[in-house]
Amino acid sequence: MAAQTLGFVGVGQMGGPMSSRLMDAGHSLCVFDTDPAATAPLAGRGARIAGSAGEVASETETVFVSLPMPAIVEAVALEEGGLIHGSRIRCAVDLSTTGPSAAGLIAERMAARDIVWADAPVSGGVAGAVAGTLAVMLACPEAERAMLEPVLEVFGKVFYVGERPGMGQVAKLGNNMLSVAALALTSEVVAMGVKAGLDPNVLVDIFNAGTGRNSATQDKFPRRILTRTFDAGFATGLAYKDVRLCVDEAEALGVPMLVGAVVREMMAVTNATFGPESDFTSIARVIEDWAGVEIRG
Repeated sequence: MAAQTLGFVGVGQMGGPMSSRLMDAGHSLCVFDTDPAATAPLAGRGARIAGSAGEVASETETVFVSLPMPAIVEAVALEEGGLIHGSRIRCAVDLSTTGPSAAGLIAERMAARDIVWADAPVSGGVAGAVAGTLAVMLACPEAERAMLEPVLEVFGKVFYVGERPGMGQVAKLGNNMLSVAALALTSEVVAMGVKAGLDPNVLVDIFNAGTGRNSATQDKFPRRILTRTFDAGFATGLAYKDVRLCVDEAEALGVPMLVGAVVREMMAVTNATFGPESDFTSIARVIEDWAGVEIRG
């Protein structure tokens, strides 16, 4: 993979480690973030700090985007000073979770300016971004695939899901719904066990040795909930956004998502109780309050 000069907009919790990995791989970066503290470490490594997303898009042909909410992605892509107004950009790679509707809208607007909008949401959290073990769900024209895949492999394993914008988003929303659902149901089951007198450590070990094993029993309970740190690195507000988008997409496609709708409501309660900046493992704290128990290792 030949070294390139790449753009990166949004170098926060996820974008920071991903952009750092690009530099580790030998690429030069031009970056923008509204928070100077986020860009400072990259500046110290020689990255050029731009004053806007549009400026990044005037300095580089390929720009990566990692932002928290669909409305922010749309603004950065399309509004005054956004990527669409850059003079050099030819391809934008969105690593965010926006949902397929936003991806399709932005891609259509970008195409009118001969800019490819590649849909490439990622899964694996901050730890995966640091380690380069993310799952990357890439949707882009075949003509761009050969150029993008070697760069995206710096972040982890790339899964090409098709050409249509938004296909990667569908895969990502499904993944996050499964992750949150596993966390919610595991919280209920472990709370039941604790109230009955079982040791939660032993109970989680049983699940991990049996058919109940899932991402919550393997990671979030042993490391984040039984330890009472509640710090998986995924904000409640973002998890709530993702499960809402998932249910909305399922309904738009005519697919019933009854269990998903309940998961969405559980995240709504968690968001209202502990706030959008809390960690999404706080869903276990909601169950604890309702059950009158504490899940402690």
